[in-house]
Amino acid sequence: MLTFTLRRLLSGAVLLVVITMLTYTLLFFSSESIARNILGEQATAEQIALKEAELGLDQPLPVRFLTWAGAAVRGDLGTSWFNSEPVTQAVLNRAPVTLTLMIFSIICVAIIAAALGVLAAVRRGWVDQVVQVGAVIGDAIPGFVLAIFLVSIFAVNLGWFPAVSTIRPGAGPEVWIASLLLPAIAIILNYVTSSAQQFRSAVIKELERDYVRTLRSRGLAEKEIVFKHVLRSAAPAGLTVLSLQFIGLLGGIVILERVFAIPGLGAMAVNATIVGDIPIVMGVVLLTVIIVIIVNLLVDLANGALNPKVRLS
Repeated sequence: MLTFTLRRLLSGAVLLVVITMLTYTLLFFSSESIARNILGEQATAEQIALKEAELGLDQPLPVRFLTWAGAAVRGDLGTSWFNSEPVTQAVLNRAPVTLTLMIFSIICVAIIAAALGVLAAVRRGWVDQVVQVGAVIGDAIPGFVLAIFLVSIFAVNLGWFPAVSTIRPGAGPEVWIASLLLPAIAIILNYVTSSAQQFRSAVIKELERDYVRTLRSRGLAEKEIVFKHVLRSAAPAGLTVLSLQFIGLLGGIVILERVFAIPGLGAMAVNATIVGDIPIVMGVVLLTVIIVIIVNLLVDLANGALNPKVRLS
């Protein structure tokens, strides 16, 4: 298991280097007007040249990237070029909001999807049909459309929730719940049916295997077969889907944070990209890649624990 974990960590480190290098390279081609954006349209060519030298924009790309990477390894992500806020502090201030929303939503999706998937696979009939139709509808409706619908009904018309986030530094848990519950519901409704469909397919596949017929012939109760044996074997497929949804949500969260005015990483990344605040963008990208690596590692370890064949593949 140790070798399995070390291999996954090594591949994650390679992914981190490649993604950050590619992102920095792409940002390099859009950095020509950053100094002018900071100084304003009235800035002279001399002032722009001085500002570019101050920011290191006059250095070759490899030198700039290695300088940034060396500082990042030491925990220094620099400061924002537009408001002089330390990037580490800016990211850490926004990350809890985004991660709370994502983790809570995915946990709810996992629980509900597993329950619906098992129920549809075992009972079949109308439950199975509802899950399959719901999967099609859930995939067809974009998340932001569902979010706007929820805001219109439950925030604007009924007034049960705030239309925009009221999360501020020092806000209590009741503010967080009121601000994040609607976007969490939007995520759950958008993802749960497709996840349930994957769990359903995996459970049906396991129920058709020879070992299930053997267990039944030994007189084991159906509940014990499903929850002790079948669900354990079907779990890796469901975990893989959930991990992909979590990673996809890292990109989709930008739209939700815009709709609900949530002060999270997505909104900050969009604003920084528009103005060309490279330190902020790189800080968000670095944290995002680290989260992806951790999620993939946890899923691989869980799959390896559930299925020893995964560790040998």
